[in-house]
Parts: sequence; C-alpha cells; structure tokens
Amino acid sequence: MRILMIQPNYHCGGAEIAGNWPPGWVAYIGGALKHAGMTNIRFIDAMTYDIPDDKLREIIRVNQPDVVLATAITPQIYKAQTTLQIAKEVLPDCVTVLGGIHPTFMYTQVFSEAPWIDYIVRGEGEEIAVALLQSIEAGTHRQDRKRIWGIAYIDDDGQVVATPARPVIEDLDTLTPDWSLLDWDKYIYTPLNCRVAVPNFARGCPFTCRFCSQWKFWRKYRHRDPKKFVDEIETLVRDYNVGFMILADEEPTIFQKKFVALCEELIKRDLPLHWGINTRVTDIMRDRDLLPLYRKAGLVHVSLGTEAVSQLNLDTFRKQTTVEQNKLAVKLLQQAGIVAEVQFIMGLENETPETIEETYKLAQDWKPDMANWNMYTPWPFAELFEELGDRVEVRDYSKYNFVTPIMKPEAMTREQVLKGVLKNYARFYMRKSFLEYPWIKDKFRRRYMLGCLKAFAKTTASKKFYDLERLKMKGMSTEVDLGFDASKVLTADEIAQLKRDRPELSADMNFKGTPVKIVACGAPDDLQVSESDLPVKAAVSKPKMTAVQPD
Repeated sequence: MRILMIQPNYHCGGAEIAGNWPPGWVAYIGGALKHAGMTNIRFIDAMTYDIPDDKLREIIRVNQPDVVLATAITPQIYKAQTTLQIAKEVLPDCVTVLGGIHPTFMYTQVFSEAPWIDYIVRGEGEEIAVALLQSIEAGTHRQDRKRIWGIAYIDDDGQVVATPARPVIEDLDTLTPDWSLLDWDKYIYTPLNCRVAVPNFARGCPFTCRFCSQWKFWRKYRHRDPKKFVDEIETLVRDYNVGFMILADEEPTIFQKKFVALCEELIKRDLPLHWGINTRVTDIMRDRDLLPLYRKAGLVHVSLGTEAVSQLNLDTFRKQTTVEQNKLAVKLLQQAGIVAEVQFIMGLENETPETIEETYKLAQDWKPDMANWNMYTPWPFAELFEELGDRVEVRDYSKYNFVTPIMKPEAMTREQVLKGVLKNYARFYMRKSFLEYPWIKDKFRRRYMLGCLKAFAKTTASKKFYDLERLKMKGMSTEVDLGFDASKVLTADEIAQLKRDRPELSADMNFKGTPVKIVACGAPDDLQVSESDLPVKAAVSKPKMTAVQPD
C-alpha cells in the first residue's frame, strides 16, 4: 500500500521567523505505520518547499498513493482541506485522512466544508492511524470503521459518525518515531545556522488555561523515560546532525525529578546540542537553584508564558501567576546564562493604546532578551471562545495565527492593535540591536542573540515577519489589509442564527463517540465497542512510489 504524507502549504509570518520547523507528526505517525509493517511511505513538505497546488497535483499523480494523510492546526485547516481535495481529484479511489487538533474537535464543520475527506483521526494519532490504515490495506475499512476507535467519518446515509476515543498511549516509550522520513537539509534554525528537531518528551498538561485546549486534546499528562528519550536525541544528533532542538511539550518542567534526570543524562552523554523549551514562570522560580544545571545540559532558551500585562488578564486566562513573578523569572534565567523570552497576549476586548504601551514599558522594565507580542486567538474549541460568544466576529480560521487581530477591542480597531504591536516590536528590537546584543560579554549568548536578530531582519526585509505585506503605504499613512474572507466575518445576528440552525457545527469536546447528524437524521448510538472489536492487521503488498522532488 502506497502512503503519502503531506504537510499543507500554509504560511503566516509567525514561528517561521526562526527557520523551518520539522513536522514531528510525520516522524511519530510515519514511524508507527512503519513499525506495523507499512513501509511504503513518502512525505512531502509542501509548507517548507512552498509547493504550489499545481506542482502538488503532479507529485500526487506521479506517486499514485493509495492513502493520503495530512494534518491541520486551526490556521492550516483550509489548506489541508484543499490538499486532500487535490488528492481526490487526481485519484478518486485514494483514501484521504486528516488529523490534528482542529479536525479532532471541529470534524462536523470540516466534513460540511470538505466531504471529500474520508476519515478524521481524533486525538493522539499513532495507534488510531495504524488501526485505520491496516483496515484500509485489507480493503475492509468500510465494514470495520464503526469498530475503529478514535475516528470520524460520513456514513452511507450522510451522517457524521464519531467513534469512541481510543485510550491514550500510557507508555510513551513505546513510540517508534522514524526521523528518516524528513529531508533534514531544509530544517535549519536560523539563530545558530544548524539543523533543528522538535521531539516529544511528554504529552499533555495538567493545567487548564482557558484560552488553550492542548490539555483537552492529549487528555492526560504522560512523560517518557529520560534515558530512553535521550537515546532518541542522540540518534537525531548522530544520524541527522541536529544541533538544536525545541521540546514540543506544553511544559516539560512539570515534574522536576524527570526534567532533572533528562538534564543529567544529556550532561552525561555530552552531546553537541543546544535546546529550548516553553514553560511556566512558577517552575522557573521553583527551580532557581537548578538553573545552572539546566544550562550545563545545553538549555539555552526559555520562552515564558507571561501572557498578559495586567493581573486582570492573567486571571482571565487562569494563568495563576503574577506580574512580579514574571519579572523575577526573567532575572533568574539570565543569571543562569539562559536566554529569557517573554510572551504578551494582545488584542483582547479591553485592549487600549495605553495597555499596548504598557506592555512595551514592562518589556523595558523586565529586560528580557526577547519579547513577542502575540495576538489573542480564541480557538473555536477552547472555553473562552464560547464565553466570548458573538464578540468573535471573525470565523476565518486561516487568520487564527497569532499575528492577526481576531478580536475587536471596545476602544480600538483591529488595525490600530496591529500597528501598536508592530511599533512595540520595532522599538524593542531596534534598542536591542544597537545598545545590547553586540555588547553581551558571554560569547555564545552574543552569537545566539545576534543570530536571532538576523532572523528578524531577514524576515522583515522579505516582509514575511508578521505578514508585513498586508501593510501598504499610502501617502504619509499606512493602510492595513487584514485579508479576512468577508463571508467568514459574521454579525451578531448571523452568529446567533448559525448557533440556532447549525448547532452541530460547534466544537465537539466529547471523546465518548456520539453520532452527529449533518444531512439525514436519527442515527443510532451503537458505537460502544471493546478492544477485541478493533480490526486486526492484514498484509497487502503494492509497488513502491516514485519520487518527484520539489523544486
């Protein structure tokens, strides 16, 4: 069976500033499939290679896959749907499969917009993908699909069916990632000009921040054995020449003993590797005496979820931290020789020109090495989305990318928010570039920060940073085109009507498996199955795919 995995070609000027990021889902899902005996797999990174639709169409046509898999976070969803539509147009008999956090919760809306998608994998995908593709390989997936846990599909009566959740993978050390599926020459971390990887040490998060839903997606916090995880890291360094990694975890420092054991194992093996993490301010304060150990293990960059300028906003997000704690965490990291990056969330309904200015003043007061001003993005499957209600006028998910103002503050326009944030970026990094970065005494930190500055400068010159192409000079003023699809910007009355007429299009946070009607009505809930009902593997061999290299 020929399997083609595709990363949809989506860009927004956010995280790509620092370089091209290797899609970890390919290694983990692809590795699980290979471990189960399905070895005829090829991956196309349409995003990194910026492959246009016509070229992608030709790649699919030449490879003739039996199954095409894609993934989607919320801003990628339309490109992912188009990617699988192209696959169906080229090969009507191929089976199209979509995974990722957005379709996991928004599968009814996805099917209403993209009925050419055959299956959606809901939640943690390795075991679900193996069960589904084994059934596809055996040619029995239409008979088996009610008994395959963790998927959604449209049945023969036009009903959307979601089967019960598959249990989470309790032992993450059973994962079998295959990093050879990636073209490593393309994944370069600009600040250090080296290859970069994004592996999983843990999955899930015990905290319940109301703007986030990763904790609902993974359902349970689990971590890997530090020694076995470092085995994987050593493979990445030795076999693929990776020089920098970002842990994909929501918060890898939650369990101090495990994180310390990870650091000690990295120190023991003395790998030529630097790395970065995202974590909570409270963990940095807890671990203040351990920070030198973390730095010795190669940890050089910590991004802190400081989130909001006012304590009011921190309480809104349920962050459980204070402004003073944020400032202290920055200081502690820098004292240990670790780059401290802070994140501000902008564009809530109470945003004003004064609060935007206040974030800049705080950034000057805290003196972090880096600062990011991220636009508040109300995920359609998070708690705050429902509470905000008809104030979330923009339902164009392609703009849910942290660089586009989605919410309209009561006292500002979205365009004013964007201009204020860009002004903060310009002032902050202009000051850093002339007065701070070149004069850092620590040679590595100086090289690292100048590399980060280079990444900002490069993407600013190309207008990729923060999607600067949407700003147009007109006379002495700057006009902003946020690029929303007008049909997806709704009035309060339209939102109320949508909720009333199409309630099934709302997010489904329930993994228990409840059929949701989309066309016909009254499908029975007969999907409660046992582990023994899951389909078994059947071996089917087919010719190898032909490679078509992207330009």
